[in-house]
Amino acid sequence: MPSFDVVSEIDMHELANALDQVNREVGTRYDFKGSDASVEHQDSNIKLEAENEFQLDQMRDILHLKIAKRGIDVAVLNAGKIETSNQRAQQTLVLQQGVDTVTAKKVVKLIKDSKIKVQASIQGEQVRVTGKKRDELQSTMQMLRESDIELPLQFNNFRD
Repeated sequence: MPSFDVVSEIDMHELANALDQVNREVGTRYDFKGSDASVEHQDSNIKLEAENEFQLDQMRDILHLKIAKRGIDVAVLNAGKIETSNQRAQQTLVLQQGVDTVTAKKVVKLIKDSKIKVQASIQGEQVRVTGKKRDELQSTMQMLRESDIELPLQFNNFRD
């Protein structure tokens, strides 16, 4: 029986490359000279640090540009609030990875409401969709791409 998995994953190697590019550009830009601004990756967070909020906004724009160029959807970043202390500004961006249960239930409900003859089941941080025909699975993928789910979804493990 044909099936595929609906997941939300981040290519960590591409993310590391994008962060290296951001640090390199921040180090060479004139408006960041002597500011000791940096971007760090910690577990499932990205920490931006600069002298002021304006520089943080500039760094966030550079980060979004570099991440998008690397094929990572910018929607995986959840920006926290900006904290200012000792003439330094910091912001933590949380990386959303995996389909949480609320979003998984929303995906299953969308599939069931679409009346396409497929079954959807939640399996951990992914949703498995099975059906009898490949065309039904492909129309389900198309319907999910056009839906208004906040997470960027990928479809992998397609089996015939």
